[in-house]
Amino acid sequence: MINFIVVDDVKEITKKVENIINKIMMNNKLEYKTHIFYDYNNEFKELVDKPLTNKIYFLDIETQSASGIDIARLIRKNDLDSVIIFITAHEELGSTIIKEQLMVLTFICKFDNFDIKVKDAIMKSLSYIGKKRIIKFTDNNAVYIIPIKDILYITHDNVERKCLIKTANRIYKVGKTLAELSEMANGALVYSHRACLVNEERIVKVDKKNKSILFDNGDRINLVSDNYKKEVSQKC
Repeated sequence: MINFIVVDDVKEITKKVENIINKIMMNNKLEYKTHIFYDYNNEFKELVDKPLTNKIYFLDIETQSASGIDIARLIRKNDLDSVIIFITAHEELGSTIIKEQLMVLTFICKFDNFDIKVKDAIMKSLSYIGKKRIIKFTDNNAVYIIPIKDILYITHDNVERKCLIKTANRIYKVGKTLAELSEMANGALVYSHRACLVNEERIVKVDKKNKSILFDNGDRINLVSDNYKKEVSQKC
């Protein structure tokens, strides 16, 4: 899921950005949601703290209640991965943004080829997100950063009520749901069963008759459901 978060105190600007997002994402298979705000209110700050995946921020540099630069500092305290794009009517603030070193993707002036630059910024953001091949989350005060390529499969343990992330070298027991981990993987893991996600790139063989999956390290699981066979059919 791609989460576009757009903040600007001019409704025409937020609507324009939203329309550009919709046009681009209509031609993209990625799921997305657009969150619109007209100020940096409590609802916006709550969204900043939520563990949503793949956030792309369009931040107005100046609203009635706060500075977008201050908000970017707030975001970067705990979030180094989300994309931040500034939009403003004050082009002269560009040098200030650069000096802040907030890892900003770009700075867009509302009066200088705005539509074209917004479209370009979205395309660059999607390219950046597409290159991220990790699952990253916090569980019980521990931060997990697990490369997708290392994951064989993820199953749900009904007894412990945890998900088990299986790599070639270890098993991570985490208090996340399969749905949450699937969203973090951004399409890199697919369901083979309602209680199992698998990494297609690590699969050697799917045995539909015996409902089993063989991975490239020799591991095997018996979690192939009729409802999800098509998801891994190319390995049969």
